[in-house]
Amino acid sequence: MPARYVVITGGVISGVGKGTITASLGMLLKSQGFKVTSVKIDPYINIDAGTMRPTEHGEVFVTDDGGETDQDIGTYERFLDCSLSRKENITTGQVYESVIHKERNLEYSGKCVEVIPHIPHEIQQRIKDSAKRANADFCTIEIGGTVGDYQNVLFLEALREMKLKGADVVFVHVSYLPIPGNLGEMKTKPTQRSVRDLNSIGIQPDFIVARAAKPLDEPRKEKLSLFCNVSPDHVISAPDVSNIYDVPALLDKQSICHKILSKFGLPYTEEAINPWIEFMQRIKDLGRSVSIGIVGKYFDVGDFTLEDSYISVLEAIKHACWHNSVKPSIQWIDSKKFETDPPSLSQLDDYGCIIVPGGFGKSGVEGKISALRYCREKKIPALGLCLGLQLMVVEYARNVCGIAGATSAEFDDKSSHKVIDLMPEQKKAMAESLYGATMRLGAYEAALKKGSIVHSLYGADNVSERHRHRYEVNPEYIERIEKAGLSFSGKSPDGRLMEFVELPGHPFYAATQAHPEFKSRPLKPSPLFNGLIKAAISRKI
Repeated sequence: MPARYVVITGGVISGVGKGTITASLGMLLKSQGFKVTSVKIDPYINIDAGTMRPTEHGEVFVTDDGGETDQDIGTYERFLDCSLSRKENITTGQVYESVIHKERNLEYSGKCVEVIPHIPHEIQQRIKDSAKRANADFCTIEIGGTVGDYQNVLFLEALREMKLKGADVVFVHVSYLPIPGNLGEMKTKPTQRSVRDLNSIGIQPDFIVARAAKPLDEPRKEKLSLFCNVSPDHVISAPDVSNIYDVPALLDKQSICHKILSKFGLPYTEEAINPWIEFMQRIKDLGRSVSIGIVGKYFDVGDFTLEDSYISVLEAIKHACWHNSVKPSIQWIDSKKFETDPPSLSQLDDYGCIIVPGGFGKSGVEGKISALRYCREKKIPALGLCLGLQLMVVEYARNVCGIAGATSAEFDDKSSHKVIDLMPEQKKAMAESLYGATMRLGAYEAALKKGSIVHSLYGADNVSERHRHRYEVNPEYIERIEKAGLSFSGKSPDGRLMEFVELPGHPFYAATQAHPEFKSRPLKPSPLFNGLIKAAISRKI
């Protein structure tokens, strides 16, 4: 049976939650017993998200197969409890690169290769391939940006053609309804205009999901129905919520899943979402909270703070807290502050635990190192992720092993004590300007030391976590560091690469070279985050 496609477009402004709506629709369809996969379409020329600034684009999410993708792929994985491929993130750059490559290989048999029809055909093939790989009953497709963006036209054209040619396609338009402060009235005109833009391409939305600060009232619903040519019961209200995991139930209460299935002549089971609703109710009833400080550096963008830089870390914290029946109280701590105001480190005493997440570049690094030393000496539970592990090693080398000037080659390639460095094969690749060949991307296995903290948390001898980094612990210093007391409790199967580190005798002082946050799920928290939160709950502050 061919897959059915649910296409999610956006109107008025970006950033209104299309990714969450897409993930929620996928989850609702999956709860009905259907096999679901999801595709994110991004109109940028970049081949992938790997070269984009997290402070502008948000987190780079990494898949098992090493894809550096848009963060919405992470949202889909968390809601669907699945692992997606790098191929589920389609960009303009990928599409054009593929078409040009085929033309050079004479795969078009000498035809004149044109934007229309060859680019839409390539897009269609990629979407169909994603559905086929997953053997999916449904494929949800989110088109990034907004209708009216010049760079989106070819993707919309591809999906218009798919429906015209007989594919089972439903269009869901997610649009923002502003409430100007000086008026205090919700305005529908911007959404009407965005639907007209869709119509001009030849697409009529089957549903409108109205995003707004408040629930949609009947007069607004009737106006959208009349001027956008959509049935009133297909206009869905999606007001702001405090927890994105409330969105599936919010949508299901308005029967959107039932209505989508009805369009395809498929059955609907009303009770299918009940276990999720019960889970969300338990979260709402939690009383006690635990304070978590994130010592990072990807926060400041002008006058604004971009929490999306660490979105998977935030979600992993929530999952672990809920699993331990506490509410998370998360605070952002700019590591650069500790570099100019060392006494401010005392604020770390007020947290149940500290997380030092990943990142690239030298900015804010010394502040992170100071924070890790403070946590180590003051017995504050701390978790290091990727760069966090490297800095944990640097800090220990400097202040316990007595290796003055210990650092990472990323920050000082001339240092005589690079305890974090490139491996020989990486140096060779970089000397040949093959920078893409120097990153460790995707899922890698690690063998855990029996009796270690990480071994007890994972409950396994071998684990697989996703990576996104270039530098490694320098093998020349491993023996010296371990003799001083820091334990490398997880290594690559060949013992060459250090994957986990911990400090015996500390309430919780551990780190991983990986990004375990990428595999955390609402009902299956990451073992490392789970252990950290348990330690934070036990801490008396």
